[in-house]
Amino acid sequence: MNETTLETLIRWWASLGGAATSLLRITLITVAAWVLIAVLQRGIRVLRERIAGRLDDREASKRAETLARVFRYLVAVVVSLIAGMLVLSELGVSVAPILGAAGVVGLAVGFGAQSLVKDFFTGFFLLLENQVRQGDVVKLGNHAGLVEEVTLRYVQLRDYDGNVHYVPNGTISTVINMTRGFSHAVMDIGVAYRENVDEVMAVMRQVGQALREDPEFSLRILDELDIAGVNEWGNSAVVIRCRFRTLPLEQWGVRREYLKRLKAAFDVAGIEIPFPHMTVYAGQDKQGQVTSFGVQPINP
Repeated sequence: MNETTLETLIRWWASLGGAATSLLRITLITVAAWVLIAVLQRGIRVLRERIAGRLDDREASKRAETLARVFRYLVAVVVSLIAGMLVLSELGVSVAPILGAAGVVGLAVGFGAQSLVKDFFTGFFLLLENQVRQGDVVKLGNHAGLVEEVTLRYVQLRDYDGNVHYVPNGTISTVINMTRGFSHAVMDIGVAYRENVDEVMAVMRQVGQALREDPEFSLRILDELDIAGVNEWGNSAVVIRCRFRTLPLEQWGVRREYLKRLKAAFDVAGIEIPFPHMTVYAGQDKQGQVTSFGVQPINP
């Protein structure tokens, strides 16, 4: 760069005067806010990883991940607001009247945004009381699925079909958490009325013990098969209720495997699993002439 070009740039910068200084400050504020958000969010992420690495408790690790996500969101919001006020100040906009009017405007807006305020308060207590965490399987009202994200505004769920549900925190009145501490794989086993219940239970215990001894499932199942007994006299079956205590999120896989093995064991032992039957009969008039055909369901 020759001397003439340098002098031209100096004169151009001097001609800008205060505008150039304000532009430079706004740029610095924006860059500083961006860097600060990145550094703080990175620090929260590193802290969460260190805490999770020292915790052997899977539940505590999930809670640390959920809280870290919320804190990263809050950092971005707070720093952005402060940077915005500084930028407005550099542009010559007085921040004090805005802050003063915010109370009046906030009161007016509050009446129209009560649901939003309720969402934030409910979300705060959901996190404070550790009711919902990322990775849990929960039922929130009519919505159920895997918790993918928890914020102060909503809970994001993904159901078995892959559909994503966004549930506003303010609409949550009850939380059913199916993966807290341990779970139960509950099964109702129906057998024919002619079968000996004690023999059926003995086969169920044998299958349950074999499942517990399987290396693939031994770590998922926490206790022996618990047979409650005869739970119901159904229309076509005697229903025996039983359950396994399992690790969180493992109850469905354990239940499916147990039912598959129990079906094979019942087949070998000749134990009947009842199902509805139908018989086809010919309709007749009073003289014994066939007039029509019908289908009548019967139970075994």
